[in-house]
Amino acid sequence: MLMFGKPGAGKGTLSARLVKKYDILSLSTGDLLRQHIAERTEVGRQAEQIVAQGNLLPDDLMLKVVATKLESLNNKHWILDGFPRTLGQGKLLDTHLQIQNAPLSLVVNLDVADKVILSRISDRWVHLPSGRVYNMSYNRPKVDGFDDETGEPLTRRPDDNPEIFSRRLKQFYDSTSPLLAYYASPANKSARLVTLQGETSDEIWPQLDIVVRRSFPSIRERASSIAQRRYSLSDPFAMEQEKRAAKRAGANNGPSPSTFLN
Repeated sequence: MLMFGKPGAGKGTLSARLVKKYDILSLSTGDLLRQHIAERTEVGRQAEQIVAQGNLLPDDLMLKVVATKLESLNNKHWILDGFPRTLGQGKLLDTHLQIQNAPLSLVVNLDVADKVILSRISDRWVHLPSGRVYNMSYNRPKVDGFDDETGEPLTRRPDDNPEIFSRRLKQFYDSTSPLLAYYASPANKSARLVTLQGETSDEIWPQLDIVVRRSFPSIRERASSIAQRRYSLSDPFAMEQEKRAAKRAGANNGPSPSTFLN
């Protein structure tokens, strides 16, 4: 699965929820690149020289970083974070996956209004080692200022301010919009497009959960998640929320760009 969305749209939060609930692997291209460099692989040595010069990695080298990992997964479901970011990278990834006979099958677009994201990032705190994200408006940590699982301090991202966010948003529209249009076009012959709308990750999550279950009926749910779901099904409010999410997920199936589950 590859997840797109504007900066601050909730990609990290929603990806973490999918990994926690289902037998899905989350792959960060940044982590994969650092692993190649640390292990002194051929790809890592090439990348290290380019990064040291302050340059961006060419598309074909980024594909190698990703492909070497994907080829070892043996038909497991995955979420790919950070690639592709451009139309060229998207086409390269598509071609590679087609050759491997493992094309993308689902594309989900996280459609969150710019003004909603701008207000959201001002309340955002993160646990940098794990990437867990909290929001003081709707997803507070159990103890303010500290990560729920480790108890370690939370920090603010230096780019979580309106000026930098505006620049990042422009970069998203300039580089990613053509990629999303490509996946919405007839050139995309394998992946199903679904758009999910909402103002918070909590609002979008039930829709995403239903789309994933409908698209991949055989996907395995983790034991801890099954136990929690059995408990929640005894809650009439939780059942009503799930029904509403199912209706929204059905209504939102349409060609507007952004998330891939393979």
